[in-house]
Amino acid sequence: MAFKNVLMRTVAIATLLAPIGCTSATDSAQPSAAEQPATQQQAEAPPTEAELESTEAEWRKRQDEVNQVLSSMDRATFIGGSPTKGNPDAEVVVVKFSDFECLFCAVAAGHMKDFVEERGEEVLYVYKHLPLTSIHPEAVPSSKASWAAAQQDQFWLYHTGLFANQERLGDELYVELAEQIGLDMEQFERDRNSDAAQAAIDADLALAGQLKLRGTPSFLIGGLLIPPGVPPESFGELLDNLKAAQPAQSAE
Repeated sequence: MAFKNVLMRTVAIATLLAPIGCTSATDSAQPSAAEQPATQQQAEAPPTEAELESTEAEWRKRQDEVNQVLSSMDRATFIGGSPTKGNPDAEVVVVKFSDFECLFCAVAAGHMKDFVEERGEEVLYVYKHLPLTSIHPEAVPSSKASWAAAQQDQFWLYHTGLFANQERLGDELYVELAEQIGLDMEQFERDRNSDAAQAAIDADLALAGQLKLRGTPSFLIGGLLIPPGVPPESFGELLDNLKAAQPAQSAE
């Protein structure tokens, strides 16, 4: 429990000091770090203890809401048909809710690639779609294209191609990537324009709605909700602490 208390305080500091990520224009009145003028960010004073306690309490409330959602479904239902990497039998599941048009998601994708390469035997990494349609017009089309690639077992390579070419998101790129990878183009076109593609994205959006996620990238690590302000490059240390805390928690 001590680890979770430390984590919640870390979460509070990160949320106040570095709210980094993309948020839907209709979901949040609080601008992300990318939307704030640099002078405003630099001028902000360190958070007070009262602010930290308030943010920590709010995040504990959010975690309780997440716990209720997770307790309502088993692991297989939660993962569903989403793309995965790592160890299918790992106790710790790491979930990223992401948008291919989100700049922060592209940066996080690079960190997650390194993380999974290094710690893949210890975690199951799951990708879920959270297209922010109010600010990203290509979020859904790119998600559908990646879903179509997944039907030919090429999600992760296609995913990397989309993030590497964010400035070119559009039909021309989607077809170009599929051809470069060597996908069956007839199946690819059929799949990305199918009702099944939309249904898969809708299912992820529904889960994000249940979890009350408002921005990308959003992470869950072992059931813990991680705010955008906690950098993915620190996930290795977080995983170590989480695993170290598990025996003590199970003995309680």
